[in-house]
Amino acid sequence: MSVRTPDPYPGWLSEDDLYEARHRLPMVYVEAVPVRLDPLGYVNEVGLLLQADDDGAMVRTLVSGRVLYRETVRAALLRHLEKDLGPMALPQMPLSPVPFTVAEYFPAPSHTGFTDERQHAVALAYVVAVAGECSPRQDALELTWMTPREALSPGVQSEFTGGKGELVRQAMAFAGISA
Repeated sequence: MSVRTPDPYPGWLSEDDLYEARHRLPMVYVEAVPVRLDPLGYVNEVGLLLQADDDGAMVRTLVSGRVLYRETVRAALLRHLEKDLGPMALPQMPLSPVPFTVAEYFPAPSHTGFTDERQHAVALAYVVAVAGECSPRQDALELTWMTPREALSPGVQSEFTGGKGELVRQAMAFAGISA
């Protein structure tokens, strides 16, 4: 049973074609660490999604998804933010499409520390401020707002899989917050 978000463009690739593509080509993804800012623009909360993995275990994750053919990175980022956080999240898109890091996921453990058993994926990662009300949708069970210190704590970091906790650490470092 798959708990992944259904593809809103089912004609883009069939499940079989997607399976084949994932085993032949790196897939391009966007990932976002949603944050809330104080009036001076400092991060005071980090939004982490809670969802069930394929085995039914609860894991923390980030806003994430594929970039579709003929879709800009900015459009993919906005689409996934709205899909995962709801239409009233009011994300403040970055001024530049330059990510804070590029994460390379491999199907087996590698020197990058990022794994995705389904595929080889290259993910452009962003810190995105959200100003509105978030209501997780699709396969996310809840969105938890935490202080940066809480999000970087060993307990919360242990709830991530595939190296996504490292992305949170890098995002906070990018925002000027150290563990």
